[in-house]
Amino acid sequence: MKKGILGKKVGMTQIFDENGRVIPVTVIQAGPCTVVQKKSVETDGYEAVQLGYEDLPERKLSKPEKGHLAKAGTLFKKYLKEFQLDGAEALNPGDTVTVESFEVGEKIDVTGTSKGKGFAGTIKRFNNSRGRMTHGGGPVHRHAGSMGAGTDPSRIMPGKKMPGHLGAEQVTVQNLDVVKIDAENHLLVVRGAIPGPKGGLVIVKSAVKA
Repeated sequence: MKKGILGKKVGMTQIFDENGRVIPVTVIQAGPCTVVQKKSVETDGYEAVQLGYEDLPERKLSKPEKGHLAKAGTLFKKYLKEFQLDGAEALNPGDTVTVESFEVGEKIDVTGTSKGKGFAGTIKRFNNSRGRMTHGGGPVHRHAGSMGAGTDPSRIMPGKKMPGHLGAEQVTVQNLDVVKIDAENHLLVVRGAIPGPKGGLVIVKSAVKA
């Protein structure tokens, strides 16, 4: 069953199950999302819908964006994302997709942008080991050390694990359990952690079965 919705990470907390065990959970403000565009086999070669999330003032959109949303007859939206959903043929522009399409106990995949950590060394970035702290090890205990061969090939090969930019990349966490659904407040509570900071945009989809 293909399902999907856009949302924002609210933050982490914990709840207790019926046996009194603590479950670490992440709360997601998921939807409501409005169907902005509908794709069909006849016109596009496949079935899909484009969902819009979070209202936005008209002044913050470009003219093409306003024209695209006006064609659907919907309010102006900040985020747009296409989903290939089961039952997409029954949805039309202006319809709403909510957290009620998901069920407690089902598994989902959550995609977000991880926190940016700036420039990082190889220990933090790739979990490398540091140099020895005893005689002859200093003064650069946390540097990357030898870069490889000398005369041949006389260069550093591509893919070498070196210091550089860490984080701020797309990350997907798979097979998270839906623990609770609050349809009134549009909240989706999932077991475990998801990528990104509080308030970060996330894409929630039904888990891809192996």
